[in-house]
Amino acid sequence: MSGLGRDAGQFVAMLGDIVRHCTFPEAELERERQVILHEYLEDEDDALSTAYKLFDKTCFGTHPVGQPVIGTRRNIQRFTRADLLDYVQRQYTGRNTIVGIAGAIDPEAMLRAAETTFADVVAGEPNLVAPPDYLGGIASRRQSGCNQTHVVLGFPIPSLRDDDATGSVAAALFGEGMSSPLMDQIRERRGLAYYAACTAEERELSGQFVVEASTVPEHLDELFVEVTRLLRAQAEHVDPVGLERARNQIAVRLLRDRERPLRRLEDAAQDLFVHGRIRPRAEAMARIDAIDAETVRSAFERLLRQRPAIAIAGKVGKGINERVLEIVEGRPPALPKGRRMTGPRTRTRH
Repeated sequence: MSGLGRDAGQFVAMLGDIVRHCTFPEAELERERQVILHEYLEDEDDALSTAYKLFDKTCFGTHPVGQPVIGTRRNIQRFTRADLLDYVQRQYTGRNTIVGIAGAIDPEAMLRAAETTFADVVAGEPNLVAPPDYLGGIASRRQSGCNQTHVVLGFPIPSLRDDDATGSVAAALFGEGMSSPLMDQIRERRGLAYYAACTAEERELSGQFVVEASTVPEHLDELFVEVTRLLRAQAEHVDPVGLERARNQIAVRLLRDRERPLRRLEDAAQDLFVHGRIRPRAEAMARIDAIDAETVRSAFERLLRQRPAIAIAGKVGKGINERVLEIVEGRPPALPKGRRMTGPRTRTRH
């Protein structure tokens, strides 16, 4: 909830009532079910969203972190009021609840409001899930009526629990900002994609170094060739100027996030769940500043030793999966029947 600081105590009471005393009336449940089914269909028609769903599943298979947040159509259709009430009773417990408030407030008054509202909540047990095993591989889906091709390529990186910021620095170096290698070469100089980005998706249980791009089918092969070349170049040498640019961009992002109360709350809650404490911004920046060029170069080298996870959606041609894997993994292309290679068949070492 967002509103005036003077009403924050009422917000706490209202949220407590919503969380603890939901009744899920049957008629309301059915109306909301239809809304979510419409959202599900819209999401299915979104090629970039489809690519991300394929990507997560390619990374982690059937593990919960590999499943789409919106769920499956079957589950949306089958969940009953009793299922929801049981879920709330099991999951919304004291050990799994954080009350966060930010803004023009009286902290002591907010503490009293939270205690009044939540003090008698059943403690329960922590909702823990085992970390997923990374799989890798490739998946593609052709979507009728789509003229573009959307790509997500990635590799595993440490999770938030590992407290290793190298993945974030590597992603910022590679693809954040117009002067980054990804944006400069792929979009500005070569025009191989009208949208491209690189991010480090770090969660409590898993981490993903993610390159995404939207292009036209005729540029797809060259796009993968150039992205792979750029990744290998970083594994050979990291430009100190580019590294400093990446650090500065992360610093600006952290400052900007601190000016957004909701983001500060989310980050604080995440810190409490993952690390058991709220880490000061200075500590986060010290971790970033301690990462040197050789550390980042080694991180890229480790990435390229892993099996990539690749997802392609939209306008997708036949045979694309094998062709893309050949490009990214550095394998020589398959020869037509009857032809022989004139030299030894080798595999590029990363």
